[in-house]
Amino acid sequence: MNAPVSRVTSKAQTVIPKAVRDRLGLKPGDLVRYVIEGKRVTIERARTEAEDDPFATFSEWASDADEAAYGSL
Repeated sequence: MNAPVSRVTSKAQTVIPKAVRDRLGLKPGDLVRYVIEGKRVTIERARTEAEDDPFATFSEWASDADEAAYGSL
């Protein structure tokens, strides 16, 4: 198996190979997360605040009237 590789610069920077960016669905400005497990590191796409908010998809419930009625709950 030919795993993608990249070189670390003198400033500790690297380029995420295109195959990895494509697989993770990374776009410019996205965040990545490094999960360290012993001597192994896994890179994954970091979740955004909207993805972490289970109610973010319910925009129809985000009106001023809803906030006035249910904001104190």
